[in-house]
Amino acid sequence: MSIYSTYWVLKFPKYGDYHNGCEWVEVIGQGVRIHIGSPTPGNGYEDGDPYASFLPPALPVPEAGDGMELRAMVIVRDDDSEKLGQQYTRPLLVLSGFEYQTISFPELHRQICDALRGNRPRFIAEWTNVDGTTRLFFEDGTSREIHEGEI
Repeated sequence: MSIYSTYWVLKFPKYGDYHNGCEWVEVIGQGVRIHIGSPTPGNGYEDGDPYASFLPPALPVPEAGDGMELRAMVIVRDDDSEKLGQQYTRPLLVLSGFEYQTISFPELHRQICDALRGNRPRFIAEWTNVDGTTRLFFEDGTSREIHEGEI
């Protein structure tokens, strides 16, 4: 049984920056409910939190809660979502439930794009010639040419 619930699936540019001809990947938001690993008696974790090494700290389950509160939101690429047991081996982001609840979508989008980009320079512009070739420009001063139909 998985500790995760799929909250959403969105498409993002494969390397974090949109440009003509970019590839797209699915990114998945995997929520972990607050009772997972919780020290609150009756949740089955009286002997400790088995997920403490890879999730934000476990929290007490609120008495007045609706059961939908999150301990964490783990964001992964669909094509790179391998797990060892319950732990994703290469998550893009791991946010606490509070961080996820309070983050704006533009900031979440920026963080996901930054994670997808990795150590690559940020894309800043593209130029398309009449012959169909396109040159992509990056913030570190580098550029590369792509041809029509090339991804």
